[in-house]
Amino acid sequence: MERLAELPGRTIFLVGAGPPAVYFIADHKAGGILVNAPMFSAALHAELAGHAPLRYLFLPSHRGACDLAAWRGQGVEILAFAQERPFIGGVVDIVVDGHQKLTRTIDFLPMAGRTAGTCGLRIKNLPGALFLGPALDPGDDGWPRLQAHADDYSYETRLMGVFGLRDVRFDYLFTDSFVPGRTRFGPGADQHMRGHLDALLA
Repeated sequence: MERLAELPGRTIFLVGAGPPAVYFIADHKAGGILVNAPMFSAALHAELAGHAPLRYLFLPSHRGACDLAAWRGQGVEILAFAQERPFIGGVVDIVVDGHQKLTRTIDFLPMAGRTAGTCGLRIKNLPGALFLGPALDPGDDGWPRLQAHADDYSYETRLMGVFGLRDVRFDYLFTDSFVPGRTRFGPGADQHMRGHLDALLA
């Protein structure tokens, strides 16, 4: 595991570069939150628990589902957007939406388009962080960018969701695509995202 960022009350780790990339949020109050599911092993579970008791596994899309039964067997609750549930095999414990909060400072942003129910997780208190799953990809400069794909569920829907980030403040931005040594994730991610979106509008 690689420590990526220290935020007040929580630490963000890269568990595996994927694809999709897997992140772990060691939150002092909420406990441990996996973003995407790595292959289960007792050794990995123990390593994660050494940083924070693992409580949740958030799937930004069904593409991050792996060994869910094994993780649930350790008492981990699976979270996903409603539209992704049919593709995950009926093991979603908590269905999230754009009005729900996991904690006072953690909520969810619907980012549908790459898949029918792509959804992001947001750490709101500054310096904030976003975990957007497959909604964005690293561009030539390493920063997450909006790029069309032949298998997009709806690029237009994703475009609208991503443009909603123009007024959101966050220092760190993580996606399903992570190339060690090349991917850039922060600080200052919101400024780079606004510049990218302004360029698209121009």
